[in-house]
Amino acid sequence: MSEPASISSGIAERYAKAIFEIAKETKSLAELESGLDDLSSVLAESADVRDLINSPVYTREVQGKAIAGIADKMGLQPMLKNALSLMAEKRRLFVMPQLVEQLRAMIAEEKGEVTADVVSAKALTKTQSEKLAKTLAARVGKDVKINATVDEALIGGLVVKVGSKMIDTSIASKLSSLQNAMKEVG
Repeated sequence: MSEPASISSGIAERYAKAIFEIAKETKSLAELESGLDDLSSVLAESADVRDLINSPVYTREVQGKAIAGIADKMGLQPMLKNALSLMAEKRRLFVMPQLVEQLRAMIAEEKGEVTADVVSAKALTKTQSEKLAKTLAARVGKDVKINATVDEALIGGLVVKVGSKMIDTSIASKLSSLQNAMKEVG
């Protein structure tokens, strides 16, 4: 891991632990999780918000007012809003994506869940996703939350990653291994 990435991760982890502990004490983990989903979608969809949190051009005050306005408009919990305001004051908003990721992991661990990253050639139907979640839950021994994405380059099949384990049943990987086997023969 590169040094800047580990620094960002460390900063995010400290804020995440504080937010998580407060949410746990106030029994508001479900509200926190909902706020994280909203925050995550804003980060994914809005280039302006990404610019706001990453650009050194904006002053602390501008970042603070903007993030407070965004938090108010989204209806985020006061605890999360205050943490984001503090991060703006300390020029730490750039770690917001890592903060969301860390908090999600902490909430999942608290709930006894594990997240499975699933990449498929076509979007999974609800039935397929539920069946996959049940199969993985039986294997892992915890509830599984599916994080599905689509990559048409796979041609067919799935790539499933749960924790450090990865199962690749995609046609693209099978073709690649076949190509490597043919190179070894010739």
